[in-house]
Amino acid sequence: MMNQSSQNFAPTQADDDDSIDFGAMVGTLWRGKWIIALVTAIAVGLAAYYAYKVAIPLYRSTAVVILETQQDKVVDLQAVVGGFSGDATAVNTEVEVLRSRGLAGKVVDRLNLIEDPEFNARLRKPGMIASLKARINGLISSDEAPTDFAPDSVLMQNRIRDNVVASLLGKVGIRNITRSLVFNVTVESQSPVKSALIADTFVELYILNQIEVKFEATEKATEWLSNRVSELQIELETAEKNVSGFTAQTQLVSVEALQALERQIKDLRDRISSAETANSVIETRLAGLLDAETDEAKLKAANDAALDRIAAGGLDTEASQNLFGARYAALIERAQADLLRSNQQLNALRVSEADVSNQVSKQGQDLITLQQLTREAEATRLLYEYFLTRLKETSAQEGIQKADSRLLSKAVVPGAPSAPRKTRIIAIWLILGAFLGSCIVLYREMKTSTFRTASDLERLTGYTVIGQIPLIPSRARMDTLSYLSEKPTSAAAESIRNLRTSLMLSNVDKKPQVILSTSSIPGEGKTTVSLSLAKFLAGLGKSVLLVEGDIRRRTLNEYFPTLPKTGIASVLNGDVKFEDAIHRPKGFEADVLAGEKTNVNAADLFSSDTFKKFITEMRQKYDFIIIDTPPVLVVPDARIIAENADAILFSVKWDSTSKALVEESMRFFHNSNQRITGLVLSQINEKGMKSYGYGNDSGSFAAYGRGYYDS
Repeated sequence: MMNQSSQNFAPTQADDDDSIDFGAMVGTLWRGKWIIALVTAIAVGLAAYYAYKVAIPLYRSTAVVILETQQDKVVDLQAVVGGFSGDATAVNTEVEVLRSRGLAGKVVDRLNLIEDPEFNARLRKPGMIASLKARINGLISSDEAPTDFAPDSVLMQNRIRDNVVASLLGKVGIRNITRSLVFNVTVESQSPVKSALIADTFVELYILNQIEVKFEATEKATEWLSNRVSELQIELETAEKNVSGFTAQTQLVSVEALQALERQIKDLRDRISSAETANSVIETRLAGLLDAETDEAKLKAANDAALDRIAAGGLDTEASQNLFGARYAALIERAQADLLRSNQQLNALRVSEADVSNQVSKQGQDLITLQQLTREAEATRLLYEYFLTRLKETSAQEGIQKADSRLLSKAVVPGAPSAPRKTRIIAIWLILGAFLGSCIVLYREMKTSTFRTASDLERLTGYTVIGQIPLIPSRARMDTLSYLSEKPTSAAAESIRNLRTSLMLSNVDKKPQVILSTSSIPGEGKTTVSLSLAKFLAGLGKSVLLVEGDIRRRTLNEYFPTLPKTGIASVLNGDVKFEDAIHRPKGFEADVLAGEKTNVNAADLFSSDTFKKFITEMRQKYDFIIIDTPPVLVVPDARIIAENADAILFSVKWDSTSKALVEESMRFFHNSNQRITGLVLSQINEKGMKSYGYGNDSGSFAAYGRGYYDS
């Protein structure tokens, strides 16, 4: 009975890192070299067919135009439109002007490209795809409701023209030479003459467009200046009439006359000041004369020599008193007369000063108004003369406009097509084909979920591969043992011997006696392994019993047609003796106990104590007992029988059994706490191994020299 405490199934993780094994990648690509070569050949064939049969030759022609930042002036007149600055912004602007739909539309109209099938898709014969698309659109449109109006012909013509312009722009390339004011206008067309003609037309209309822009700007400026000069002329005439009318309605005024009046006012004011002083003196004198009461006071107030002489002669007499009084009264009357005269003069001066001041004020306002009207008239005159001068200059420039660019080199009619570049197309598709083929090969390899080498199988399961058996070349199953007998030194026979040796050495302390052979699913070669192993163990002179454990699906009959109808079920039930149920086929040195159909469930049969007792008895009679069981993933029989086995051989079909199936089978054994003794990679195709590039380093039977044994 096998060791239940053996280690459980644990797949190894040899390649947990994300590093790329370039050697393995190169090997994979080398194995798929024919796929890569086929895909590459198809890609190159398609590229050659396209380049030489399908692609339409295109011809490319280039016209060169240069921008001029300095313009030679015929006359020294200020231009309405400024010259070309030459900075990066201006250069980029001119590039966009050359790419504009407006300029392309002029080229379309000039060359009548609407009638050219190369640019107008409506004039071309529809291809297969276009015809199919039109039919589909026709079927769709037929199901729609009919419209009550016809499409606008003008709108349709504009749409056609827009499509032609777009097609033309797609064939035109504008490129500015770095750090220069030179532009290349390149046109690609199906006709060499047409490509040169379109390039030259583009440059010609571009230069003509610059002149037209300047002419239109000058014409608009002339029109505006003419209107403005007319308006200014009317304003000037009105201003001059205002000056003349104001001069006629007012007295003749001037700055000099106003200054004379101001001097007169100053003189009058000086005289008024003097008169006021003199008047004040007279008033003081008259007040003093009137206030004096004594003779002495009167003499002092009068300050008159005649009165002093009278007082000196004595005032004792009445005559002298009368003479003194008369003289004093005369002085008072004269002072009063002087005061009256002084007041009259002062009033006259004040009246004169007021009159002159009014004249100065009135004439000052008139002078200000006159000066304002004069300035307005003069300003209008200057503005009128300036605009009149600009009008004459602008009018003179209408006939001498010059473009900001000139044609540097006309387009040359190409002698050979520029496209398609056949060699380049084929080279590119050669690279793409090889790349695509490599991707296909790598994708297939990445998606491969089968086992091609023992190392792959060991890496996934963590168990050792103790046998690698090649595909035995036999047409029928019964021919398998005949082949091994007739060719004892063949690679298949040697691989069975290697399996036998590895199995015997799997446990040195106790060689396995009961050996179980199983697989994941049917058709993986487990029965062939059981038969071959039984044959070669018997060849050592050992007694061997081969038991067919798959009683649901009998397969040993295909190898041994003479097997009896009774088998293991009858033996376990006691219906037949063991000696009567076993059979030794001709040429086969081991006993065979076949399976048989029974109403008893196979799992119940093999899990019974009777089966355990049977195995115990067989251990006493035979050196080796080999049990061929059903697949693990189909029924649980193999795991039940394994409880009585010393070794478990698990067969995996080369490049056929998926990794998922093997993992699931290993999980079943792991859950049952059962360990696989060894794995057998069966039905290996030698040619297939070579096609995958596995040679002497693969660890397969081919690595040990099939030719050595055949020789």
